[in-house]
Amino acid sequence: MAHFPGSLSSLTDLARPRRLALLAVLATAALPSTADARVGSYDGIWNVTFATTRGNCSSGYRVPFTVTGGRVSSAGGGRVSGTVRRGGAVAVQVSVGASHASGGGRLGGLAGAGSWSGVISGDRCSGTWQATRS
Repeated sequence: MAHFPGSLSSLTDLARPRRLALLAVLATAALPSTADARVGSYDGIWNVTFATTRGNCSSGYRVPFTVTGGRVSSAGGGRVSGTVRRGGAVAVQVSVGASHASGGGRLGGLAGAGSWSGVISGDRCSGTWQATRS
């Protein structure tokens, strides 16, 4: 028969650190991750400059957008809606009168870039955008 040194209480003492480790893991899982916290790190005013690469639409428009808690909205005129996800992936829809466009790309730190497409004053156009945070 095998002989185990110590008593049953020593087994309980061995299990205690494991329980503490399990509690620490569960507590960490319940906290927002660093990536979740980063969504708010894109908050602020972003000045976006649009360039047309296809179609007969004007280029060089600069429009401010507001990001608050992962939501994109207008900081100027027009109707703007969109989201910024973890890692800075952004998707936005914009409409002003009969003109409408959608775009996507990525924000990071103080700058961002992406592409857009839509119908502007009756013309189907597409292009790129560059953003800087104010």
